[in-house]
Order: sequence, then structure tokens, then C-alpha cells
Amino acid sequence: MKRLFLTILTVMTAAALHAQIGSITPPDGKTERYGLAAFGIRLTGNWENPYLQEEAALDMLLTSPSGKAIVLPCFHVSGKSGSESIWEARFTPQEAGEYTYRFRYSEDGECVSETSDGTLEVKDSRRQGILHLRDNRTLQFDNGDIFRGIGMNLCWESRTRDDSKYFSGLHEQHDRFNYDVMLPMFAENGGNFTRMWMCSWNFPIDRKDGFNNHRYMPTDGYINQSAVERLDHVVRLAERHDIRIMLCMGQGDVRADREFFVSEEAKARYRNRLRYIVARWGYSPAIGMWEFFNEIDNIQHRDRNGVIPSGEIVAWHDEMSTYLKEIDPYGHITTTSISHRDLEGLNSVRNLDINQKHIYNATSSIPSNLRSYSEKFGKPYIIGEFGYEWDWSKNFDDFAEGMDMDFRRGLWYGLFCGTPVTPMSWWWEYFENRNMIPYIRNARFISDMMLEAGNGDFEVLETEDNGKAETFAVQCGRKVFVYIFNGSDKVLDSTEIRLGTTGRLKISRLDTKKTRLVKDGKASSDGTVRLEALELKPLEEAILVLE
Repeated sequence: MKRLFLTILTVMTAAALHAQIGSITPPDGKTERYGLAAFGIRLTGNWENPYLQEEAALDMLLTSPSGKAIVLPCFHVSGKSGSESIWEARFTPQEAGEYTYRFRYSEDGECVSETSDGTLEVKDSRRQGILHLRDNRTLQFDNGDIFRGIGMNLCWESRTRDDSKYFSGLHEQHDRFNYDVMLPMFAENGGNFTRMWMCSWNFPIDRKDGFNNHRYMPTDGYINQSAVERLDHVVRLAERHDIRIMLCMGQGDVRADREFFVSEEAKARYRNRLRYIVARWGYSPAIGMWEFFNEIDNIQHRDRNGVIPSGEIVAWHDEMSTYLKEIDPYGHITTTSISHRDLEGLNSVRNLDINQKHIYNATSSIPSNLRSYSEKFGKPYIIGEFGYEWDWSKNFDDFAEGMDMDFRRGLWYGLFCGTPVTPMSWWWEYFENRNMIPYIRNARFISDMMLEAGNGDFEVLETEDNGKAETFAVQCGRKVFVYIFNGSDKVLDSTEIRLGTTGRLKISRLDTKKTRLVKDGKASSDGTVRLEALELKPLEEAILVLE
């Protein structure tokens, strides 16, 4: 491997006399736009903990071909204080052309060593890049491609001991519920967006032991290398299968009590955790969103005798989301989530790009929640978890058909209502065991058709409110897509949709067993089209396409 030795511009201070950058190893081969360019850096420094930026920090300073200044945090890989250590920079260029760069090493907040400029030539590519906001229904990649997330939770892999009364034997099956199996299966069935947790049993990057998971090894170090290597692997796996991850970062291996949100020491620790996460995984297009917390309201109310004031939690999110935006050179989407209790001000935090809640036992409320929150706060809204039942002490087999119905229903609500990611079902092991994952193909099939027909634009159409069924209709280009759910106790034969055009229409219906459209007749529109002969039984649904 070739090695580039850059001239070192040493800042001579007595405290950092022996601290300096030694050599830089640039990427092998050509670098493509939106592809990874990894740099190895050897340096000698002085610290007690190289993961604390207050003690030691290495940054890559870049100037893009268009003149944009970029600061990329780097991370410590190996090596001790006072001797040669290895650091890494993982950079994803978002422009084609020539970048200039240099490295700056700081101790105790002061620069002690800096290299001269190097250059990086970036070739154009057909890669899509990082995911960003577009509107309340769609997201957009760096290259302009439009994206809608067809999602479900895959929050963790099998645990050594699962706490489910009825399904622990299922959940503990390591050969089925690991990401090397789940992610390819999810992608093969049309899934492109998932949610994963960093917690004590899944990607515990700063936990020493007690994982309840055979994949991680105890450590005395500040960073658990077995956990970061597992997340490295899973991120690369998601890249290969074109899946975007909402990475729920949580609080790390500390208790999220009131002190966590107000203590300057605790906040400094968390900023260092964010810096490491961005430095190591921020390069990846597989990172679809950063999520700070899972159900922050439950954390707020965990101690009934000491509820954490909403203002303190909101202020923390404002501070940390602002910091995350400052250190993430790629501008990933940011979010956090609540269970069911809003915190005043949280939905208005400027640097939280998307608001999010979780809904159980109330799937029918998803459309109204999506509409009201996005209209009130002017941001996209996501249902990060939903399900027919939240209580894992119950036997889901007693109401399995209801579980399956809600699984399907949430996907269709997501496509026909204003959200950029379909509501994400929980209980992934249960649904995999019931062979429900293949049903996702249907939602992906219709979503792709919607995006192609309307190039990401959606016009909501008025539908008949007859008290018998829920009907949703959107027009994308020259096609009208209709979702009908019969929530009544009688067969539904017909419904009406108000169109902006007149004339003859060809009607197709989605065959969900074969994931294809089949001809379903014709109709005439005089501004209103009446869909006849639906024959929808109670709790059945139909997806129609009108052309």
C-alpha cells in the first residue's frame, strides 16, 4: 500500500513538544462521488483518553471543488499515549473534482500539529449519496433521486435470554434473527428502511460487559471494539442491500436521569459519543437518519417521584441536535421519538428535521396523527413504531389475524398519507414467523409506481365518507391510486372519488398474493367516479389503480 508523507507544520508549545502527525495513507484506487475514501493517519500524541476531544482530537479539513469548507472528525483506532497511534478518516465526497485537504491534531483544545495540503481527485458516479428532506411525503438523495421508505423495525438481533412469556424460544433463535439473515430477507421483499437501536444488548459501543448477547466481548476499554466492529459490518451489509437505517443512538452506557440532561459533564460525554459515531459511521449512505432517543417521554416519566421537566429535555435536544449538525459534514436527517406524551416545544426544535411518535392499539388514528402534526409544526412526521398490541405479556396468537391486519394496514396508511416513511411495525420476529415479510413487496410495488407516475408529486383527492369504509386516493401524474379498508361489519360494494378530470377510466386491482395488477374493469368520470362491485368483506382491503 502506498504511503504519502506530508510536510508537518508543527505548532511549538512546551506542553505538546512531542505531539505530531507522522504520516498519511490515502485511499487505494480511484475515489468516486458518494463512495468511501478512507485515510489512515499515524501520529504521536499525549492523552489519558483518545476518545475525549477535550484531550485529543484529529480533524480532516477539506475544501471541495466548489470551494465549500468541510471539517470531518476522525477517530482513534489503536495505539497508546506517548507512542505511535493509528487514526482513521472516513470521507464520502459529495462533489466530483479535486478536493484539497489537510489534517489538524489538537490537544487540550489547541492545535499542536498540522499537515500541508494534499489533493484528492474524485470521479463522478451513479451512486445516490446521502438522504435528505424533500417534503412531507418524500425524501431525496444527494443526486436528486426521490425516496420513500418502506419500513419496519429490526431494532436488535437475537438475545441470549429474551423476556417474552410466550415467544422467548422464537426470539432467541440466533440463526434466524441476526442481521446477516434479516437484512437480505427484508430487502428481497421490498423493504428499504429500518430502525435499529444502540443499547446494552445491541451495538453497545461504550459498554464493558453484561450484554445479554453472545456477539459482544467484555472489555476494559472506553470503547467496546466487538460492538463497533459489529456495527461496521451491519452498516456495510445495509449498503450492499440498499437499506437505510434510522440509528437510534440512545444515551449510551449511562442512566438517562435528570442529571444526564442538565450536567455539563454528562453533556460533554455525550458530545464525544456523537463525535465518535459521526466519525466512524457518518460517511455511510446506509445511515438514513440519526435518532437521539427511543420514547423520550417514557424516560421523562420513568421515576414517578421525580419527573424530568420537559423544558430541560427540550433544551438538551436543541443543544445536541445543533451540535450534531455542526459536526456532521453530510447533513444527515435528525429525529427523536415519543411514545404517546408530547413534550411542549420538542416538535419545534429547529435542528430536529423530522418529528416522530409511536402508536399501539390505535392504528386507525395514524392518518389523523400524520396530518395534524405535519400541518401544525411544518415538518414531516413519522410513526416510528406501531402495532395491534404493545403488551408482550400477552399471547399474540390469541389475536393473530388482528396483528396481521394491522401490519398490512400500517403500510398502506403510509403510502396514502403524508409521511416519507411508512409506519414501522414492531414485533419483527413474530411477523417473520407468520410469513408476513413477503407482503411488504406489495407496498414497495405500489410505492415505486407512485414515484414513477408522479415524479414524487402527490395530489390528495376527496373521497366518499359513507361511514362504512376508509377510502384514500392520491393522484400521481396521470394515475390515481386508491386504498379502501372496510372497517364495518357489512360487505362494501361501492365508494366514490372526486377527480379533477372527466372521461373513461381503466381500473386495475392489486393482486397481493402475486404482487401484480389485474384488470378490474372500466368506469366513467364526470368529475366524480363511482367504484362498483368492490365486494369487500369486513376488515378486507383493496388497492386500485385508475388510469
